[in-house]
Amino acid sequence: MRKVVLPGGREAWLLGLAALLVVAAVALFSFSRATTLTLAVAPNGGTEPALLRAYADELARRKLGIRLQILSFDGVRESAEALRSGKADLAVIRPDVAMPGNGLSLAVLRELAAFVAAPAASGIGAIPDLAGRRLGILASRTADRTLVGDLAAHYGLEPLTEVPEADVPKTAVALVPVAEADVTAALGEGRIDALVLVTTPTSPAARRLIGHVRQASADGAVTLVGVPDAAAVLARRPRLQPVTVPAALFGGNPRLPAEDVATIGSSYRLVARADLSRSLAAEVTQHLFEMRAALAETVPAAEDVTHPSYEDTADATSARLPIHPGAIDYYEREQETFIERYESWIYLVAILAGGVGSTVAWLRQRLGRIRRERIAVATERLLALRSEARRETDRERLEVMAGEVDDLAASIARHALNRPTEPRMLGAATVAIEAARSTVRRALTEPGGASG
Repeated sequence: MRKVVLPGGREAWLLGLAALLVVAAVALFSFSRATTLTLAVAPNGGTEPALLRAYADELARRKLGIRLQILSFDGVRESAEALRSGKADLAVIRPDVAMPGNGLSLAVLRELAAFVAAPAASGIGAIPDLAGRRLGILASRTADRTLVGDLAAHYGLEPLTEVPEADVPKTAVALVPVAEADVTAALGEGRIDALVLVTTPTSPAARRLIGHVRQASADGAVTLVGVPDAAAVLARRPRLQPVTVPAALFGGNPRLPAEDVATIGSSYRLVARADLSRSLAAEVTQHLFEMRAALAETVPAAEDVTHPSYEDTADATSARLPIHPGAIDYYEREQETFIERYESWIYLVAILAGGVGSTVAWLRQRLGRIRRERIAVATERLLALRSEARRETDRERLEVMAGEVDDLAASIARHALNRPTEPRMLGAATVAIEAARSTVRRALTEPGGASG
């Protein structure tokens, strides 16, 4: 006995639902997972690495969408190279030391000013007065030597890194490494005549160093010497910047300095790869400034973080030290919306959903055709059973036919209850059931028609 099974459309709906759930899960995972960026920091033991490690910890603590993986380097030249070579997404750099061609600024972590502090009795009142003198420079600041050497050369002085035992030539200035704790003694013993600082003037470190020079001065008077020809120096070294040390910054009685001191300086900057997405660059910049107060509780240098100066967007992107468009979006409050940021993903999900919908529609159509074919097969079988029953005389065979008619009728009934069925096809099946059933019954009851 053949049994015809009428399939339902539940499989199609489950397949379509599973596909949609997979697409939604992939999209949700992509939208919600944190993005990890590699950050190259330098110099080892410096202020900037401490600040950015605290920043990375705060991002993780707040469970924000950005995570930072820290790579430490001895100097800013190496951190700049890490960005240039693609080993890092972000880096701490100092433009006057090394500026990677693919780096765009996000924020100024610390601005530096170059100036000389000397006991007033030394007679040093300008850079040319350093001729034949010994100029102390902090031993740990290797990045400062090139800057100081270039400033000396601008005024016709040869910077000597090898300190002569005899007098320094009148055409040169000797750069003498000195530790911060040894500044007062070195000045008092004549090992150095003045101290050059390349630092943030408002920092506690700058105040300490000026205090050491003051202690070495017989009358406590200190002279601060800047670079009055800043425009000329900047024309030759455009990655530097003009800086002003405000009057009375290091004391108001007596005022130190007595007047504003114009000089030049550099900066430590947080830069990003030029091809880093605008939304990620804006997010990194935004979180850094929003967390500045919290970070300052553990790393006071966070107070020095500021934005690169620019007049308008064109100026920001065409400057000698251009700013990342994502950082500009944050500074000008034009950050991408959710739709703009995930536009590609939204289109992809829409396309996939459309494809899944088309597939489900095709499956429904195909399964519907199969269902119709099965009902048609069942109807044809019922009509065939009717014809066979009219010629059949074996009672046992007629009873088998009666059972098959009942099975076919039950299968069609189950389908009618569970699935929409075309009235025309259901009507034909009903007529076929009745015809087959009555024919088999008549064959069983007619005399001589059911011999056994």
